[in-house]
Amino acid sequence: MSVVKVIDVLAQSDKSWEDATAEALRVAAKSVKNIKSIYVQDFQGKVKNNEIVQFRVNTKISFVVNED
Repeated sequence: MSVVKVIDVLAQSDKSWEDATAEALRVAAKSVKNIKSIYVQDFQGKVKNNEIVQFRVNTKISFVVNED
């Protein structure tokens, strides 16, 4: 039987929401193994002069917990 854990990871990018999502996954993968999925729960943007200047995401990343 597998046990799956879910963590919240917030990330931001100057390029896009997709880039912010990839950054969340990239950084989480440095310390979390067996990642199986990422779910974007929320999108936010910082606006300056009527343009989005920062893209932010709130993600949930799930991974299988090793049972040693």
